[in-house]
Amino acid sequence: MTAFIDIVLSGIFHAAVLFLLAGGLQLVFGVQKIVNLSCGAFYALGAYFGITFVNLAIQQGISSSYLLALILLAGMIIGLVGPLIERLLRLVYQREEGFQLLLTFAIMLVLEDLIRMLWGATPMTLGNISMVYGKLNFASTTLPVYKALVIGSSICLALALGWMLQRTNFGRIVRATAENRRMSEALGVNGVWINVAIFTLGTMLGTLGGALVVPTSAASLDMISEVVVEAFAVVVIGGLGSMRGALVGALIVGLMRAFAVYAYAELELLLIYLIVILVLIIKPSGLYGKAAE
Repeated sequence: MTAFIDIVLSGIFHAAVLFLLAGGLQLVFGVQKIVNLSCGAFYALGAYFGITFVNLAIQQGISSSYLLALILLAGMIIGLVGPLIERLLRLVYQREEGFQLLLTFAIMLVLEDLIRMLWGATPMTLGNISMVYGKLNFASTTLPVYKALVIGSSICLALALGWMLQRTNFGRIVRATAENRRMSEALGVNGVWINVAIFTLGTMLGTLGGALVVPTSAASLDMISEVVVEAFAVVVIGGLGSMRGALVGALIVGLMRAFAVYAYAELELLLIYLIVILVLIIKPSGLYGKAAE
């Protein structure tokens, strides 16, 4: 029973981080209709920058008890690269999907080389700093408080995102633009500003995800390709363009990954692929996606 609880908690933690990345991917596609292959590089960028930012803050005398706040701040700061990347994407907004995929893939490669140049190819960690908050003991198992805080932070961000999209004027404009861009622009919506805002928000969600995970695991260049596979699995399972689908898909992928790692680590990606194939056979549009008309 203890092992089962540990697996579930590990899966939920991974799902909480994965949702942020997949949520950003869904936002960008929903409004800009671009499948962003560079999302994994934003995740890695957030991880590496998060380590550097926390180390610098501690060197300046800031207590490690502010770890979560420092991590969140680091993720938001490095997420501000979004407007620069969006400027490049303007070249392919009206082009075929193939051009968009090639450009976002090229951006991913450039960012990967940039990370290698700035931080090197050796994995980096924050040591055991995540234990600064201690552990929670319940049901004959333990959970690091930091992981509980990350899960809670992800839930709060998901609720805030939902509130923003449903209850604010900006959210209504975003949804209207996603539904019919030409009509929205004809009514006076600044499409360029919406693109910049949404891509920056999507980038920031990705960098936040990467920053939040590094106190518990190493930052490495391999995480770029690994997390891209998982993020797109989440999107396929949940349905392209659906935030609810991103949440459900992240939970499915996170839990399946945790169970696979516990039972037989080599099955991790295979199990995820099998679930993706099953969803595509049963419901090609995803669990919450809209079928193409």
